[in-house]
Amino acid sequence: MIAKTLQDLFKRYRRPGDIVFAVLFLAFALFLLSQLGEQTKVVKRTKWFGQPNLWPTISIWAMVIFGGLHWLSSALSPRIPGRWKEVAFWLRSFEYVLYFLIYVTLVPVLGYLPATVLFAVFLVLRTGFRSPQMITYAVLFGVCVSIIFRAFLQVKIPAGAIYEYLPDTIRAFALTYL
Repeated sequence: MIAKTLQDLFKRYRRPGDIVFAVLFLAFALFLLSQLGEQTKVVKRTKWFGQPNLWPTISIWAMVIFGGLHWLSSALSPRIPGRWKEVAFWLRSFEYVLYFLIYVTLVPVLGYLPATVLFAVFLVLRTGFRSPQMITYAVLFGVCVSIIFRAFLQVKIPAGAIYEYLPDTIRAFALTYL
């Protein structure tokens, strides 16, 4: 079915939390705009299209303009209930950010392998998968990720302080590959 008017074509329905998102996005875009002069430079004797600040400036100005339009359209749309319920739903996701920060803190203490295995098992349990099969998959996933990153890809991750208590022969292996 083809829209009959431009108003029908561009009809916008406000969703719960939309105004909060619009305000936060616009504030973030304005913050980035305020930092342009400090973070990017204009190079003398360089054509305008070769300036290092060209694309950051264009993209941030686009963020400000479209963020402002989004905020304006959200402010002018009819209000529907549930805004703070939606925001509370968004904030619940920060629980997983906290888990990740705890994981990052534990890696230098426990070591990459034990911390990764514990983290994988914890996340599997936290998301509601409590069968022995799923826990086994989480352990295998943690072991595989650790071995791939430390042994094969040689990613420099701090060794765990707990490895210092291992016997000398195992400690050297653990410090290098686990």
